[in-house]
Amino acid sequence: MTTESAPVPRAAQATAVRRVASAIRPPRSGQDAPAPRPAGHVTRRRAPAALMTSDALALGLAVVLVAPWPWPPAVVLLQAAVQSLLHGLRGLYRMGLSPSALAELPALAGLAAVQWYVVAEALSAYDPRYAAGWTALGCAAGLQTLAGCGARAVVHRCRRWSAARGPESTLVVGDGPLADRVVAVLQEHRRYGMRPVGQVVGSGTEVDEAPGEVPLPVLGSVQDAGRAVVQNSVRHAVFTVPPEALAEGAELFALFTRHGCRVWLITDREAVAHCRTAPRPDHVWGFAAYSLCAAPRRPLARRVKRAMDAVLAMTALVAASPLLAVCALAVRVCDGPGVIFRQERIGGYGRPFTLLKFRTLRPADAHESATRWNVSSDRRMSRVGRTLRRTSLDELPQLWNVVRGDMSLVGPRPERPYFVKQFSRMHPGYRARHRMPVGITGLAQVHGLRGDTSIEDRARFDNRYIETWSLWQDLCVLARTAGSVFRLGGS
Repeated sequence: MTTESAPVPRAAQATAVRRVASAIRPPRSGQDAPAPRPAGHVTRRRAPAALMTSDALALGLAVVLVAPWPWPPAVVLLQAAVQSLLHGLRGLYRMGLSPSALAELPALAGLAAVQWYVVAEALSAYDPRYAAGWTALGCAAGLQTLAGCGARAVVHRCRRWSAARGPESTLVVGDGPLADRVVAVLQEHRRYGMRPVGQVVGSGTEVDEAPGEVPLPVLGSVQDAGRAVVQNSVRHAVFTVPPEALAEGAELFALFTRHGCRVWLITDREAVAHCRTAPRPDHVWGFAAYSLCAAPRRPLARRVKRAMDAVLAMTALVAASPLLAVCALAVRVCDGPGVIFRQERIGGYGRPFTLLKFRTLRPADAHESATRWNVSSDRRMSRVGRTLRRTSLDELPQLWNVVRGDMSLVGPRPERPYFVKQFSRMHPGYRARHRMPVGITGLAQVHGLRGDTSIEDRARFDNRYIETWSLWQDLCVLARTAGSVFRLGGS
């Protein structure tokens, strides 16, 4: 497929049709080439460490100047650790596009006050010699807040300066006036650290060109975008509409995350009002900016989830071993050899694995097993098979899949490759549900979406689960699943 070339607009309107380029090309030399990257690149990568250092220095200054004396050094170290934890949970080390020390001031003040008063109360209860007055504690918290805010302002200014010196290659996904304005903003305001090197539009789309502008490569397919990512060392991808609203949005999103790009949704407020919400959206020259994650970026919580899955699944296997033996014996007696049914499914991040179930029906051949959607009304199913499916006992062997790491207890339900391809073409959000490990049960299932129900609704609930994932939500889904088992809601 040919690659078109289009100008970088500097205004919201353009007049001519872009001309076609013969191939994707790397960034030009001269004024369009990126500035030397190493210094700015390192500075941006070290920005969280710089913020943590500035917070620690502000705490030290408050201890030295106004803290009640003598303040034990061990307590200072504990305060620094607690401060880093609280600021991390509050999101004060998250690297946004438009950081502002003044916007962070209320959070810094509140956390500093809580930190000083709680530590002082605990310390005075331990040893009355360290009792401090409210005025001294308030002065310490105030000085720490002001010093921390000033130090953070310096860090943010240095980061904007380094980003303007070495902006990173960026692909913009979308067409029309909105995409043109976003491209123009990123080109004119390099302090956001993005330098557009290409624009991804739908194949066959006509794009306007403003006379006298330098053409920007226009990519008409996912394959073209993949080559551009490699050739230009693209580090950022900017969607101007939500990925689920584009025909190839899910494929592009998977492509960018696979190559380690940071993915953004930068759009106007009207376009995003009905499709996405965020507690603290960022902005790029007034445009709403959202960081899109392939999966929750909480490594510690995800490791806890995996440990919880393994422990609970192993415990359940041991506790349910008599029931597993009874089910296996019933299948063997009523339906003959072949108690365990094995089938290829697509797991988290698109990886295939072999799913285990108690056999409730013997398919005619491998093609029927891979392509038949629902067998709940099949007359070949025995009474034992119907009972296992109604009670969901046929799913029990999947606990071994959880122990092995193929699945999780809670997550989007895995599907066969044949149907994954079909549903991904029919429903734009279906492919995005593979951003997390698949599960035995999920948010869609506890809402009754099992068996022959809407695939679009399932995908919507699965993506909602991924975007709002937490360990508490997993526990709630498990509790609701346990309750639904007694209602015989199997498929």
